[in-house]
Amino acid sequence: MIVIVDNRELVTDGYQSLFAREGVSAAGFSAEEFQDWISTAPEADLSAVEGFLLGDFDERASSTRTIRSRSKAPMIALSESRNLDNTLDLFAAGIDDVVAKPVHVKEILARVGAIRRRESSEAAKTVTGEIAIYQDGRDAEVAGKPLALPRRERRILEYLVANKGRRVSKQQLFSAIYGIFDENVEENVIESHISKLRKKLKMRLGYDPVSSKRYLGYGIGVE
Repeated sequence: MIVIVDNRELVTDGYQSLFAREGVSAAGFSAEEFQDWISTAPEADLSAVEGFLLGDFDERASSTRTIRSRSKAPMIALSESRNLDNTLDLFAAGIDDVVAKPVHVKEILARVGAIRRRESSEAAKTVTGEIAIYQDGRDAEVAGKPLALPRRERRILEYLVANKGRRVSKQQLFSAIYGIFDENVEENVIESHISKLRKKLKMRLGYDPVSSKRYLGYGIGVE
């Protein structure tokens, strides 16, 4: 999920729509709403955030400290004009990247991915057992071969592997896939996606690598 912060609804609504066209969930806030949310949001919601897109608002530089105290997700600032001093100030405040408008959401997603790869202490892939997840857009590898998956099944697999060794709840998976404020989708749809994913993994591996326990959630690499 991408979190967009701007005091203009035209900006937040516009980017939410554009991200949705790319199959990426997004949530929009005004600066005041965002300060309240980032300070009190539960960990399950914050874990679903893949990046913060910060528009031009007065509290932008100071907001970076609050964001970083609660999340490691990349922060990208939208610049209304090319101004060197302003750009340097944003970097000094902790912003990870600055992009000038207009910018396509595909470029924003690519920049988020690049920042995450640079900050990773490992290579551009995460491996657990016979499953390898790449951070550069490639299909996951299962038993040594690429496995093409629908977008939501792929995102679930990526989330499970990123959290290997511990269980995640259905709510956490839902937030990661659909966003924390999508009220038009039933949370139980996650069960359908996971069921289809597990069948495909079992067909490739000969066993089901996803463990599930009632009330505890799903996990890979857990008993």
